Amino acid sequence: MNQTAVTVWFTGLSCAGKTTLSLAVAEELRSLGYTVEVLDSTIVRQDIGKSLGFSKVDRDENIRRIGFLAHLLTRNGVIVLVSAISPYNQVRAEVRKRIGNFMEVYVNAPLEVCEARDKKGLYQLARAGGIKEFTGIDSPYEAPPHPEVECLTDLETVTESKEKIILKMKNLGYLEPSDRSHINGSFVRI
Repeated sequence: MNQTAVTVWFTGLSCAGKTTLSLAVAEELRSLGYTVEVLDSTIVRQDIGKSLGFSKVDRDENIRRIGFLAHLLTRNGVIVLVSAISPYNQVRAEVRKRIGNFMEVYVNAPLEVCEARDKKGLYQLARAGGIKEFTGIDSPYEAPPHPEVECLTDLETVTESKEKIILKMKNLGYLEPSDRSHINGSFVRI
């Protein structure tokens, strides 16, 4: 398949649904024959960011490292799906400029919804002072001013959000407009 490489950058608070959506999009794209790589910031941090903390400087460096990996993969024809809180607009803009083919997805859920979804208890620990500089509690999250897609994960199903992302990728020319999608169990042309 002839594919156009792009980095799709999923940003939002912890537990907003970034990883869930990136994996759903990856599954759909792979089923259509695309070459896809998922870079989840938690996993990438374990390998190339172990020395980094959670200060603004360290968070920005972590995002730059993930952006560098995404740039290399995109440059080599891969569709890259990045799932990262990436709380600061300036470093996301820097990564966007470096990569070129870039689509930002704001995975938006209210803080109270994210806290309710938190199975690891990180928000609770942060509120108790056990985690310092936790995004959304004592460290800011800067919502993207102009994302290509905004997914309201407290109001939309995973499928609805995934379909918005896939449609935008088609509209921006990153996916073939003739790719078939599943609707009610049958294939239809889009």
